Amino acid sequence: MNGRPGGRGRRLVLWRHGQTAWNVERRFQGTTDIELTGTGVAQARRSARLLAALRPDAIVASDLSRARATAAELAAVTGLNVAHHAELRETYAGAWQGLTHEEIAERHGEQYAAWKRGEPVRRGGGELETEVADRAAPVVLAHAGKLPDGGTLVVVSHGGTIRTTIGRLLGLEARSWEALGGLSNCCWSVLGEGARGWRLLEHNAGTLPEPVLGDDD
Repeated sequence: MNGRPGGRGRRLVLWRHGQTAWNVERRFQGTTDIELTGTGVAQARRSARLLAALRPDAIVASDLSRARATAAELAAVTGLNVAHHAELRETYAGAWQGLTHEEIAERHGEQYAAWKRGEPVRRGGGELETEVADRAAPVVLAHAGKLPDGGTLVVVSHGGTIRTTIGRLLGLEARSWEALGGLSNCCWSVLGEGARGWRLLEHNAGTLPEPVLGDDD
């Protein structure tokens, strides 16, 4: 699935939620419903003011509270409604959820090492990355399909889900998805629609996207 809608010039902004207490403690969150910290709310508010300048046509978000609260900040400044989808939740990580990386390495050492080597792993008995893409990418594409030509969709989700969705939409093999670095809290990546499908225009950005001015565009 490389996602090639019929119109031209549409844009996807995949925006990670703001900071949570478990982010600070480096605990695996997965599908656990953790709220934003005060810092996370401030991050979302700042980023929302920037993203509003892109004049988005639609906002979709994970239904977990950290994503809902982040999306609400953009909705407040744009007047848009937010469509929430469980399919945009973070990767379910089973027994790893709530544990720090150190605790996981101690209790699930072999599985943790395999994950770090880039092997397909059901972390804590949870989902594979490809399964996350299977549920999230179709939701993004369905909403992208409703955009006008030149329209912008903001997708508010989670770091792992955003990475797998980008990998799927770009048509990359799953073993290459790790080449996409992680997103900082309340940063975003931008996909643009080209003649041959989706292209990665910005990754882990925290300021307004700038046009590419050069010979390779």
